[in-house]
Amino acid sequence: MLDQKARTDFKARVSVWAEKLAVKARSVTVRPMTTKWASCSTAGSLTFDSALLLLDKNLQDYVIVHELLHFHVPNHGRLWKSLMRVHLGNYEAAEKRLRAIAGEKLHG
Repeated sequence: MLDQKARTDFKARVSVWAEKLAVKARSVTVRPMTTKWASCSTAGSLTFDSALLLLDKNLQDYVIVHELLHFHVPNHGRLWKSLMRVHLGNYEAAEKRLRAIAGEKLHG
């Protein structure tokens, strides 16, 4: 079981990034998710997989920024990729690591 401090610290990271990216998140939830690392709604709700709390901060940042940017850009097109690169640099490396971790998580 993840402790409350880890959840609180993670939510604080989300708030810091939301402010940097000029995004108003209505709610931030951390709970177990089976098929995704995170999701966001058009109503401003963010949900993150609690497994993220066990990962490196740079991987957490990738998922946080990924979701927050969807409030500005709803797809993964050129603009979204450019904004990811501006805020995280070589974001593709984090994306690749997360895919590998997700594969391990799903397959055992």
